[in-house]
Amino acid sequence: MQIIWSDFAINNLKEIFNYYKTNVSLKIAHAIRKQILEATKQLQRFPESGSPEFYLEELQLNHRYLVINNYKIIYRISENKILINDVFDVRQSPNKMINKRTK
Repeated sequence: MQIIWSDFAINNLKEIFNYYKTNVSLKIAHAIRKQILEATKQLQRFPESGSPEFYLEELQLNHRYLVINNYKIIYRISENKILINDVFDVRQSPNKMINKRTK
């Protein structure tokens, strides 16, 4: 299966990277980004390995997620493709996930 990242998810990953680069270190920023990207590779072989995303059920698009450190990689499966929709910091309120996705 092909993995496709939405612009929204790419921007969130960049924001995460820039936050750690600025506030922690470049080395840590690279490590976190690498962990997130590596985690998505398992989806090619096991696309349903993530759990259903309860907070996005109202969209009825069957979103699923993987948790890596403090981040949810939110994705859905569509026409033999895995669409990465968001990288969400789980330390935020889940309501922000819904608000970000619907705006």
